Amino acid sequence: MSPATDKKPHRRRILAVVLAFLAALAVAALVFLNTSYPASDAALTALESDGAVTVTTQDDGDMVFAPASAASGCGIIFYPGGKVDPRAYAPLMRAFAERGFTCVLVRMPFNLAFFDSNAADGEQAAFSEVDHWYLGGHSLGGAMAARYAAGHADDYEGLLLCAAYPTENLGDTDLAVESVYGSEDGVLNRDRYEECRANAPQLVEDVIPGGCHGYFGDYGAQKGDGTPTISREEQMSRTADDLITLAAR
Repeated sequence: MSPATDKKPHRRRILAVVLAFLAALAVAALVFLNTSYPASDAALTALESDGAVTVTTQDDGDMVFAPASAASGCGIIFYPGGKVDPRAYAPLMRAFAERGFTCVLVRMPFNLAFFDSNAADGEQAAFSEVDHWYLGGHSLGGAMAARYAAGHADDYEGLLLCAAYPTENLGDTDLAVESVYGSEDGVLNRDRYEECRANAPQLVEDVIPGGCHGYFGDYGAQKGDGTPTISREEQMSRTADDLITLAAR
C-alpha cells in the first residue's frame, strides 16, 4: 500500500472532526442568538393602552408609546439591552410617556443592537408632532445608540445612557448627554465606563442609590448583577425624571 493511500483515512478522520466541530459551533450560535431574557407578565401588561398612554405597534414591529394628553413635543428612540426581549422595556417607556414623551422602542435582530446600530433611521418621519428628539438605550443598546448619535448629532438634542457608555467621540457635538446607572450594578464594566467618559465631556451622571443593571427593564434577574435595595418602579421613575432633566438642558 502506498504512503498516499495510507494518508486518506487519516485525512477523512480529520475532516470529520472539523465538520463535527463546525456543526457544534453552529448549533451553539443558533441557541445563543435565539435565547433572550423574556419580558415579565407585568411588562407585557404595560403594553396595553389606557387613559394615560396609547401603545401601538408599527409594521416593522417597533413599539410606540404616546402620551394620551399633554404631549411635550419631545420624543425618544430607545435601543433595548443585549439579549433582552424589547417588550421588557415597556414599563420604562410608559414612564417616559406619562411625562409627555413620545417613545419609539425599536426591535433588534436577535435582540442584539450591534446587528442594527442604525435602527433609528427614518423613525422620526412618522411623528410630525415631535419637535425635539432624543436617543436612549440600555447597556449594549445604549452603546449602539451613542454610536448612532455620533453620526447623526444634528438630528437629535440629547442622549440618555442607561448603564451604558459612549464608545464614539461626542465631544465635538452639541448633544446633551445624561448617564444613569445603579449603585449596585454588577454588570456594567466600570473601568471601561470611566475610560469612555472622555468621549462625552458634556456628560452628566446620575447614580441611583440601590439600583441595579436589570431594573431599567423587567425581565427577571440578570446573571452577574448586584442585589438592588430599591424597587424596579423606583429606578424606572428616577430614570424617567432623568430624561426630563436631559430635555431641560
